[in-house]
Amino acid sequence: MRNSFYNAWDTARWSGKSDDGDYRSAFQIDRDRVLHTPTFRRLQNKTQVFWSGEYDFYRTRLTHSLEVAQIGRSICHWLLSQADGPLAPDHFIDPDLVEASCLSHDLGHPPFGHAGERSLNHLMQEHGGFEGNAQTLRILTERIFSSRRSGMDPSRAFVDGILKYKSLWTELKSTTGKIPHNHFLYDDQQSILDWVIGGNDFPLELPAGRARDSFKSIECQIMDWADDTAYSLNDISDSVRAGFLGSDKIIPWAEQNNIPCGEGTPLGDLLRAIQKRRVDPFVGKRIGLYIRATRLTEQVNFLSHQSQRYRYQLLVDPAVSAESELFKKLAFDLVFLSPQLKQLEHKGNHMLRALWELLEKRYIAPGHIDGQHFQILSADSASEIEQAGDPAVKARLICDFLAGMTDGYASRMYKRLFLPDFGSINDLIG
Repeated sequence: MRNSFYNAWDTARWSGKSDDGDYRSAFQIDRDRVLHTPTFRRLQNKTQVFWSGEYDFYRTRLTHSLEVAQIGRSICHWLLSQADGPLAPDHFIDPDLVEASCLSHDLGHPPFGHAGERSLNHLMQEHGGFEGNAQTLRILTERIFSSRRSGMDPSRAFVDGILKYKSLWTELKSTTGKIPHNHFLYDDQQSILDWVIGGNDFPLELPAGRARDSFKSIECQIMDWADDTAYSLNDISDSVRAGFLGSDKIIPWAEQNNIPCGEGTPLGDLLRAIQKRRVDPFVGKRIGLYIRATRLTEQVNFLSHQSQRYRYQLLVDPAVSAESELFKKLAFDLVFLSPQLKQLEHKGNHMLRALWELLEKRYIAPGHIDGQHFQILSADSASEIEQAGDPAVKARLICDFLAGMTDGYASRMYKRLFLPDFGSINDLIG
C-alpha cells in the first residue's frame, strides 16, 4: 500500500538519481546505507556522558543512537494508533525515515563528547567553526564512505530529518557580532540547505537563529524529542550506576533549587527508584510515558503546501516536557559540572589541541616540520589535504580527521606522538 504522506519531492536524492528497481523504499535505503559504514560503527567508542570503555554498561554514542531510534519508531507507531489523529494506514509518518534520522543524528560528534565539540569549534574559529549537526550533514552528503571520500546520496526527507539547525555560521556571526558557539551550518552547506527547502527563501518571521531553528520537519521534531527522552532519562540511569546521583546529592540539590522531591513528584519517584534499586524499570516506564505524551497538530507555513512533513507540528504534554528539562538540569548540575568529568574534559581538550597544532604545522604551515620525513596521516588523507590549495579547506579536512576519531584512537595517537615511553609497531594499528 502506497503511503500518501510522502511525494516525489520528499524522496528525491541529492544526486538526482532514481531508486527505481530497488526492492526497498527510499527511506529504507537511507537507513541501510548509514548502518553499514565505519562512521556509524565508530560511535561505539565515542563518549556519551562517561568516557567510552571505562565500564561496559555505560552508554556510548552508538547505544544512545540505537535507543533514540527505538523511541523514534515507537512515537511513529503511537501517533498512527490514535483514532482521533490525522494519520491513517495509508497516510503515516514513515518509521524507517525516523529511524534513519535517529541513527544518524550524532554521526558528526567528535571524540570526548560535547567537550570535544567545543574544542574543535574554538580551533576552527578562523575557518568557519565546527558544529556536530553541521558535521553530520557534511558526513552524509560528502564524506561517509571513507574509501571514496563521498556522501551517501541521501534523500531530501532524510537530510531534513537530521537538520536541527538551518542558520549559517556567517549569518549568526553577522547577527550577533560574535563567533557562534553552536547551532549553525557551515557556510559551504548553503547549496544543500537550499535544496532541502526547495530553493525557497525563509520568510521574515524566521530570521537566522533560534526562530529559524524551531522550523523543523515532523521527522526532525520526532527525532529531537526521542533524543531528549533518551538524554534526560537514560543518562540519569548511567549517572546513578556511576555513583554521581544518589539521595545524598539529589535532596540537597532539590532544596537549593527549591524543587519539590516528595512523594508523587518526579524527583520523589526517582529517589524511591534509587532506594529500591529499580532505576531501570523507572526509566523504562518513563520512556513509555514520554512517548505517549505526544500528539500532532496541523499548521500552515511556507512549505506546508509542498510537503506533508511541514504540515504537522509535534506537541508534547507540558508537564512531561517540564519533567524532561528537570532531569536534564539535574544531570547537568550534578554530573556534567562535577570535578571528575571536568578533569576528563580538560584532558580530552588538551589531547585534541595538541593533535591539531601538530597537524596544522605539518599540513597547513609547511616548513615548520620536515614533511618529507615526517608523515602523520595515511597517504590518502595526507594527499587530499596537500592537494587542497585553500588553507581553510585544509583546516576543514584536518578537522574531519580529528572529528572522526574515536576516544580510544585519539588517546593512542596522542600517546604515540607525545609520550616517549609509548609506542610500538603494534600500537600503529588504530
